[in-house]
Amino acid sequence: MNVNFEYYKVFYHVCAHGSLTAAAQELCISQPAVSQAVRQLEKEAGTKLFFRTSKGVQLTREGELLYHYVKPGVEELLEGGKMLERMLNMDVGEVRIGASDMTLQFYLLPYLEQFHREYPKIKVNVTNAPTPETIKSLEEGRIDFGVVTSPFTSRGTVRQFQVKAIRNVFIAGSSFRELEGRKLEYKELEAFPCIALEKNTSTFMDAFLAQQGTLLKPEFELAISDMIVQFARRNMGIGCVMEGFAEDAIMRGEVFRLKFKQEMPLRHMCVVTGESSLISVPGRRLLDMMACDQAAAEQPAGGK
Repeated sequence: MNVNFEYYKVFYHVCAHGSLTAAAQELCISQPAVSQAVRQLEKEAGTKLFFRTSKGVQLTREGELLYHYVKPGVEELLEGGKMLERMLNMDVGEVRIGASDMTLQFYLLPYLEQFHREYPKIKVNVTNAPTPETIKSLEEGRIDFGVVTSPFTSRGTVRQFQVKAIRNVFIAGSSFRELEGRKLEYKELEAFPCIALEKNTSTFMDAFLAQQGTLLKPEFELAISDMIVQFARRNMGIGCVMEGFAEDAIMRGEVFRLKFKQEMPLRHMCVVTGESSLISVPGRRLLDMMACDQAAAEQPAGGK
C-alpha cells in the first residue's frame, strides 16, 4: 500500500469520533473531503473499512485491524506536533550550556536568573568544565553553547564573540608583606611557594610566564579559583586568579595584589557557538537575550 499520510489521519479521526461529520469538524475540512479520503484509503487497502449505522459509522473487522496499528502512530505524531508547538512557545524544552566557575559566576549567572524568571518551564543544564572541555563538548554537539576564556583553540566550525575583559592577578597574604608595593619581575616568583589551578586549566598563565623566562612549580594545585584565594589568605603561597575572585579579600585586607614591571595582558570571556542547527530553541532564546544586552552595552553614549 502506498497511502498518503493524510488518509490515515482522516481514518484515525473518523474511528475516534465514530462519525464522518465529527471528523470533518475536528479536522476543519468538509464532510465530502472526509468521505473522499476514506474511499481512497479503502481503494488502496482493497477492502471496506467502515459500514454505516444509524448513529454514524462502525469499523469492519479489517478496519479494526488497521486502526490497531494506525492509532499509536498517528497519536505519536500528533503529540510530537503539540510538543514542538509548546517548545516554540517556550512551555517545554532544555538549554544545555558549558561554563567554568569563572564564566558562570562573573558573566552567565545573571542571564540564567533572568531566563529562568521569564521561562520557568525550561530546564537549564550547565556543564561545569574548563575551556578545553567546553570547546570539545560544543564540537561534539553536547551543548548549545559555551562561555569560555581566551585564548583557546578550536575547529573552524566554532564561532565566538567577546563579552567581557578579564585580568589575572597574583595575590599573597600577610607572610609575604616584603613584596607589597614593589615592582617585581615574574622570575622572582620562582623563589616562593605558589598556588595554581590544576594542570590544563591555567595554560594562559603558563604560556605568559614562559615568555618571561619563568617556570613555576606550584606546591598546591586546586580545582577551583575560590580555593586559591582561601589558601593565599592562610599564607600557604602566592596564588594566581582572575581579579574578580580576589576582589573581596583584597578589600578586606586579607590578601594584597602583587605588582609587576609588566602587567599580564587582558583576556576575554567569550560566548562560543557551533552549528546553528544544533542549538535548541530555548538555547537560541537565551543567546538572543545575551547578544541583545551586549549590543546595548557597546552602543555609544547618546546613541539611538
